[in-house]
Amino acid sequence: MIQSVDTPLAGLILLRPRIFGDQRGQFLETFNQQQFNEVVGEPIDFVQDNESTSSKDVLRGLHFQMDPHAQGKLVHVVKGAVLDVCLDLRPNSVTFGQHFKVELNGTTKEMLWIPAGFAHGFVALEDQTIFAYKCTAYYDPTAERTVRWNDPDLAIEWGVLGPLISAKDQEGLMFSTIKDLLSV
Repeated sequence: MIQSVDTPLAGLILLRPRIFGDQRGQFLETFNQQQFNEVVGEPIDFVQDNESTSSKDVLRGLHFQMDPHAQGKLVHVVKGAVLDVCLDLRPNSVTFGQHFKVELNGTTKEMLWIPAGFAHGFVALEDQTIFAYKCTAYYDPTAERTVRWNDPDLAIEWGVLGPLISAKDQEGLMFSTIKDLLSV
């Protein structure tokens, strides 16, 4: 059984699974298609699962895929903690260009549903953080785009002074360029 919490950005849903524990350890159901579809309000099909391991202060993102390869993602932390950031890039959305941040960790096991049309990224808050996610579309490198993580127009506070960032993410596009790509 999962409890859902709406976020300030329409479509983003924070999911809180019920964790059962005793002196032996704990158990939780990490995914249930029927319950997930009920919470989201529509049938969602996942086609790919991914997992990454990051050292503390590694920043990944903000990534998204252009249509028709746009991905919805169900994300969670298996071990460690992240500051998860989602940026609304849906051209007709009233929250277009706004972002939402939440800490996800391996203790509470909260998950975040990110519908297609959002850019997504995170910064690892602990060493050996394991981050997992389900995708509604296959990865397509020709459709992938990256929004510059430190674009001053977005004013995202990542909470780290010297994040470790890949060359690809360092070369992300400014939000103004992304708006042009999306014809906003």
